[in-house]
Amino acid sequence: MLRTSFLRLLGRTGASKLSLLEDFGPRYYGSGSLSARDDASDARAYFTTPIFYVNAAPHIGHLYSALLADALCRHRRLRSPSTAATRFSTGTDEHGLKIQQAAATAGLAPTELCDRISEQFQQLFQEAGISCTDFIRTTEARHRVAVQQFWGVLKSRGLLYKGLYEGWYCASDECFLPEAKVTWQPGPSGDSLPVSLESGHPVSWTKEENYIFRLSQFREPLQRWLRGNPQAITPEPFHHVVLQWLDEELPDLSVSRRSSHLHWGIPVPGDDSQTIYVWLDALVNYLTVIGYPNAEFKFWWPATSHIIGKDILKFHAIYWPAFLLGAGMSPPQRIYVHSHWTVCGQKMSKSLGNVVDPRTCLNRYTVDGFRYFLLRQGVPNWDCDYYDEKVVKLLNSELADALGGLLNRCTAKRINPSETYPAFCTNCFPSEPGLMGPSVRAQAEDYALVSAVATLPKRVADHYDNFQIYKALEAVSSCVRQTNGFVQRHAPWKLNWDSPVDAPWLSTVLHVALECLRVFGTLLQPVTPSLADKLLSRLGVSVSERSLGKLYFLPRFYGHPCPFEGRRLGPETGVLFPKLDQSRTWVVKAHRT
Repeated sequence: MLRTSFLRLLGRTGASKLSLLEDFGPRYYGSGSLSARDDASDARAYFTTPIFYVNAAPHIGHLYSALLADALCRHRRLRSPSTAATRFSTGTDEHGLKIQQAAATAGLAPTELCDRISEQFQQLFQEAGISCTDFIRTTEARHRVAVQQFWGVLKSRGLLYKGLYEGWYCASDECFLPEAKVTWQPGPSGDSLPVSLESGHPVSWTKEENYIFRLSQFREPLQRWLRGNPQAITPEPFHHVVLQWLDEELPDLSVSRRSSHLHWGIPVPGDDSQTIYVWLDALVNYLTVIGYPNAEFKFWWPATSHIIGKDILKFHAIYWPAFLLGAGMSPPQRIYVHSHWTVCGQKMSKSLGNVVDPRTCLNRYTVDGFRYFLLRQGVPNWDCDYYDEKVVKLLNSELADALGGLLNRCTAKRINPSETYPAFCTNCFPSEPGLMGPSVRAQAEDYALVSAVATLPKRVADHYDNFQIYKALEAVSSCVRQTNGFVQRHAPWKLNWDSPVDAPWLSTVLHVALECLRVFGTLLQPVTPSLADKLLSRLGVSVSERSLGKLYFLPRFYGHPCPFEGRRLGPETGVLFPKLDQSRTWVVKAHRT
């Protein structure tokens, strides 16, 4: 894998604290909602993962890429419920020298290896709840048509020429390398061997006549694109790295291999002696999915967001935009880049025996639990470490205890015997902080809670837009803790429904807590869809009331009617999230020194 070294530039900061007495007033009614007009300038959204190489079984890094794209797409659907406005593709990359070699090593035909591993990816993504609208395989006929058409466009525009390519090639990374990107390291026998400076994988000297793409012509257009679009590549450190790469010479790129050397791929149109370079082949998948070369693809392009790992940044941020510009098309709208997962501080490796099976994790921690862990702990800017104690501690603390405990408290028959959404009393909790009166029970901390939850949907949306899903979940978790503090502070179990003094305040405490839970359940849908469904169903929130456009938090506080007030809660749904037994859930233990 190509690795670029990054300083830990961005810390894991929580949401900033809001003023206790932040402006409350009529304009806050519905401040928790995000209406369709927020996306009016961008009516369509097309999300993609990389297509994953089928030389080995999927690991948690592959699942992490898919989950990031899935969460972004699900959040977008909550903002624009019309599914016609979103597309989401993933799939498998099945051509190239690495596949050809892996199949030969396994004693299989390439098609057999591809079928076997591609099926593993499809099963994993189905089990993990990945809501893709298309799973593409590069061995499909529709993709071959798209690649050969794209090749023809580049050729017709004078951007391909045949020439002698001589240089280093890394089969593991499927890429060509300049001399400056190659170093020499001692091999197993002590001899000095050439390897990629970035990935450490072996390279070999290649000399052959190939088709070459005039990449050097696109250095300045790429620089203009990136400098004019500071959010084109997110997070910012990766945007900066690509601009640094473009400060260097950008040599022309070999985009084919001799068929006698690489037969497992798509032939160059009109020249069967050459096979199209695997990365050109693979990148075109993003167009294949949306109907290229038919005109329908223009409906979706370039309203596209690629979610990729940092090891394939150069291919997506330099080669792919250059190919697109060369074909007379625009670069993708956004490229979201994430870092990798290590295991107990070490890179995942077959030789170390520390590759974590994601399907085992989904089974042991539940689908929603493992989705939550990866998206809550994964920080795109730097590599994140996996070990089981961390999973168990996080899920028990935030899902089982904090969120599950809050729901259980507020729906328990002993506290809520009518099993309804109780009424909100404006005399107990007036909209203006500091009002005095015999019925007023709300405290300064309670207004801080209302402020935090009222602004939570907008803060979460901003974090999604900035590719900081972990911060979105931090913000939700912080508000869950605040809500638990609110309930603990006012101890509804100590209040009496039969008391004319206690009853209005008891009803109000439960109303506020249930409203907070409704917001949390709605915002957690992109990350923990089944858990969120269970929570919202218990609150009696129908499917049609779960979009962000209808997320009007605590309307009674702002003097408006609440559609849930007096409504019966939904049926008992059991434990929201099961408490994990640390002694029985190990996949990989952390090594203590």
